[in-house]
Amino acid sequence: MRRDLTFGLVHGAWHRGACWELLVAELAGRGFASVAVDLPADRADAGVDDYAGCVIDALREVDGPVVLVGHSMGGLTIPVVAARRPVALLVFLCALIPDPGRSIAEQQAADHPDMMTSAWREQYLPRHTVLPDGRTQWPPEATPEIFYQDCPTQAVSRAIGQLRPQGMLPLRERTPLAAWPGVPVEYILGREDRVISPAWSRHTARQRLGVTARELPGGHSPFLAQPAALADELLSATAAHGLLLPGVP
Repeated sequence: MRRDLTFGLVHGAWHRGACWELLVAELAGRGFASVAVDLPADRADAGVDDYAGCVIDALREVDGPVVLVGHSMGGLTIPVVAARRPVALLVFLCALIPDPGRSIAEQQAADHPDMMTSAWREQYLPRHTVLPDGRTQWPPEATPEIFYQDCPTQAVSRAIGQLRPQGMLPLRERTPLAAWPGVPVEYILGREDRVISPAWSRHTARQRLGVTARELPGGHSPFLAQPAALADELLSATAAHGLLLPGVP
């Protein structure tokens, strides 16, 4: 496997770049560098254009090929980045998938009401708080069962301490993605995801991305629950697209 690859890691809603630290360590142990981007997620006025610009800035010093991984809402950003700078592979991880010309809200209303799990819609979403500026946040006691049901206790405590309010513009606005970039794509889902429906992920990965989703056991946050298995799956996906150097195991 080529060691000049860099993994660009784009977090989801309410999180920070620090949520990737266990995966970063796993990839480093296999000889790969990572850049865990910190998006301006707590800005009420920041949209996907802003997020993509932040990712591009964070990768500016990276010379070699980039495998860009987008978790959850990070899936809205990674193809926009790939349309604006070279990317070797896009990996959607338990992620939303943009549709050129539409917002996520429009997707849900028109033909994907099952995008989010029924537990998310009926049980969890009513528990979050909408702030006066439109950002949302979660009470700490609600997050373990939603995002981290299969994660170690210590990792959950750290993750909860890193959560922050989230601006909702990326979900309301129409994606700035005009057309899909000509970049290879993979999708990895969690079979017991309580946020994004695994059934929706399987269907939409086939229909929109043209791929069969790779599957891990467990929930929405495999970078905390099983970072070693996720690292293995990312490297398997990378190898499947020929990102290899002859003679390097």
